Amino acid sequence: MNNLYTRVSIRKYQDRPVEKEKTQAILRAAMQAPSAANQQPWEFYVVTNREKLEALSRVSPYAGMTKHAPAAIVSVYRRDCMIPAYAQIDLSIAMENLWLETDAQGLGGVWLGIAPQEERMKAVEKVLELPDSVRAFAIFPYGYPAEERKQQDRFDESRIHYVE
Repeated sequence: MNNLYTRVSIRKYQDRPVEKEKTQAILRAAMQAPSAANQQPWEFYVVTNREKLEALSRVSPYAGMTKHAPAAIVSVYRRDCMIPAYAQIDLSIAMENLWLETDAQGLGGVWLGIAPQEERMKAVEKVLELPDSVRAFAIFPYGYPAEERKQQDRFDESRIHYVE
């Protein structure tokens, strides 16, 4: 079986803070996506507070890793700048870059998308006390891995069907 696409990486993290310079480098790289010109409305909240990380880990069944990560990036978009359908496509590119960049730096990034889930987005907004002017999009826990990453494959060639 050939794995065609992998999204979720599972790691345990070391208990040490992530350097701010690395965080800035990751976000800078993410904003170099092909649609970067359209990403100006995006903002990122870097969460290192343990209580908030634990609260974010309860937002989604997929977000359990957030509790143990040294940090998490929560991406949001400004409500007055984009319609959500386009915003979702646009930020997907930036989030892919976030994932690739943290992986390249050995920081074990994991993309935990929550966007189109209305209740999850509202829960994130409540945990972080976000202003009404922004909308939560995704949680991205990352940090220094304590062990080798294990890949969880979502797609393989048996899931692709050709209609000719």
